[in-house]
Amino acid sequence: QVQLVESGGGLVQAGGSLRLSCAASGNMFSINAMGWYRQAPGKQREVVADIRRGRGGITKYTDAVKGRFTISIDNAKNTVYLQMDSLKPEDTGVYYCNAIRWTDGESYWGQGTQVTVSS
Repeated sequence: QVQLVESGGGLVQAGGSLRLSCAASGNMFSINAMGWYRQAPGKQREVVADIRRGRGGITKYTDAVKGRFTISIDNAKNTVYLQMDSLKPEDTGVYYCNAIRWTDGESYWGQGTQVTVSS
């Protein structure tokens, strides 16, 4: 169906930047939106940002990352990016790429990429 592969995670000092990439393949025709989620140690997975593939690429961000993270999509490459600036230790976690098909509510997930921000 849809395969998602994240990359770009790593270790960075507080205040630094990372750019995550999510390469999508498979049947992307019916995928309506994509997003980034993260899961900190011992915590539930939470949405970070999402973007519509259509409708002008409307974006949404969780309050914790507004002004610091930017989600974007390259439709030609079927790749979603998450530019993370001014990183904080609380941003640490495994970041997952998500793709959703609204017609049936089906979600697809990547394997995740670790982001560690040191203080």
